Amino acid sequence: MDPILKAARVCKQEVNAGELALINAQALRPLSAEEVFTFRLAACDNQVDRDNERFTEDALKEMADLFVGRPVLMDHQWSARSQTARIYAGHVEENGPAQRLILRCYMPRTDKTRDTITALEGGILRECSVGVAVRKSVCSICGANQTETLCQHRGGREYEGKRCWFDLDQVADAYEVSLCAVPSQPEAGAVKSKRYGGQEPQDPDPAETGEAEAMLLARAMQEQEEKRYGGMEE
Repeated sequence: MDPILKAARVCKQEVNAGELALINAQALRPLSAEEVFTFRLAACDNQVDRDNERFTEDALKEMADLFVGRPVLMDHQWSARSQTARIYAGHVEENGPAQRLILRCYMPRTDKTRDTITALEGGILRECSVGVAVRKSVCSICGANQTETLCQHRGGREYEGKRCWFDLDQVADAYEVSLCAVPSQPEAGAVKSKRYGGQEPQDPDPAETGEAEAMLLARAMQEQEEKRYGGMEE
């Protein structure tokens, strides 16, 4: 199952005794406040984003637990050398009408991390991507779970006055967070190279639907093939 990548923002995080205790639960030896640099990620929320998707409140709560202990990488490079920081706590907080996932991270203050800390403090590194996998992506129009059966509805379009989007629910795994000098989509949105999985809809019969409608349906299915979430290809 390929990860869904969502944009996030880096914010300042103060170190106190409570935060240090959570950090030391991840470390092999007790660390002092002077030895660590901490920051927080204002990650995904439950609002419909530019990719016409939104996480459910339950999914946000699941991610708050699943991300604890996960690494913070550089540019999605899955290697030991790329590990820059670690997530030590997560919670969901209210942000106006929205519910937002907040991830708190730490990294040791060393010669190796000095440049990264400087870039974070100076606002150079302030965007990142959060990678997760979900078991359900539910159409707001028909309720079809896109990880099982792809429906004909397209995110962002209106059907009988109702906008279509997809609810991401039942988080299967939380993979990592990556700091990005140039995020794939600044401020909000998602990386497009994601896969839904599920059973493909049947090709329309031109004799029944009419040639023009068949062409529109075929084009919609082609676009959905480029936006799949997980599962095996046939």
